[in-house]
Amino acid sequence: MPRKVVWITGAASGIGLACAKRFSDDGAIVVGSDIKPCQNWEQWIPEGHWISLNVCDETAVFAARDEIKQKLGRIDTVITAAGIAGGGAVHHLSLDDWNRVINVNLNGTMLVIKAAVEVMMEQKSGSIVTVASVEGLEGSEGGSAYNASKGAVVLLTKNLAMDFGRLGIRANCICPGFIETPMFDEVLGLEAMQSVRAKIEQQHKLGRFGRPEEIASAAAFLAGEDASFIT
Repeated sequence: MPRKVVWITGAASGIGLACAKRFSDDGAIVVGSDIKPCQNWEQWIPEGHWISLNVCDETAVFAARDEIKQKLGRIDTVITAAGIAGGGAVHHLSLDDWNRVINVNLNGTMLVIKAAVEVMMEQKSGSIVTVASVEGLEGSEGGSAYNASKGAVVLLTKNLAMDFGRLGIRANCICPGFIETPMFDEVLGLEAMQSVRAKIEQQHKLGRFGRPEEIASAAAFLAGEDASFIT
């Protein structure tokens, strides 16, 4: 049986990198993409492939897809972990700031899936795993742009399940709580944010923040055969 080909965006750090490591350890051929480089990619993912990519650039996204198909012949799983933080109450938020978050988190997710799903339709098989957030389900104070983008990803994923299920393509969305990643540190790592950080930590039912590898485990399950009836 051929090794599965897994395309992961946002793979330079955080959840995306943890997913790359997990799928590589599980025997998949991993293609990582990010707008920034991953310094130790070849060390961590020795048989992996790397494609620098801005997920907001439709031409670049489809070129990356074509490169994967030419080199590896298929795309079995796509994981859309690329994302950025941003928000604030709407009366403090510029349209440029709003568009920046929506463009990466929602439009970038859609473009990568649009490219990958065409290959999956030819194969009549595939698994899409999107990464949204608990804030896309419940919202949070001051999280307007981020929350809106992630809520849209949740509903987009539901539509993907409806649109492509009968072609053998599954779609599932992971909605993590706060996960200790570089983006997390940018927001809550500042000294002035320590009291806020402690409050948010205690709002989690386990009384702690999550780890990237825990989300990677969920992604590996959802993409795998054990989840063959989950979409």
